[in-house]
Amino acid sequence: MAVCEVCGNDYYMSFDVVAAGVKHTFDSFECAIHRMAPTCEHCRCRIVGHGVEADGKFYCCAHCANAAGANGIADHVDHAPHPGHATPVGVG
Repeated sequence: MAVCEVCGNDYYMSFDVVAAGVKHTFDSFECAIHRMAPTCEHCRCRIVGHGVEADGKFYCCAHCANAAGANGIADHVDHAPHPGHATPVGVG
């Protein structure tokens, strides 16, 4: 068993995440996200997916990046067909 570095729970199903050569121990994805996920510079939510980066700042989506003044940021869904789809998602 190992102790979660966020909540202190000593849990038999804890897991380790290694990032930048540093090992972190968590008892849940919730604690891992709390500790490791970046925060959107605009809406302050935790970025769990890919997000976007502009001028060294992280955003949860193109909308937030654009709202914060980043230029030329667009969500992938608006520009590329999804594998298996004949047309871009959300079009037609």
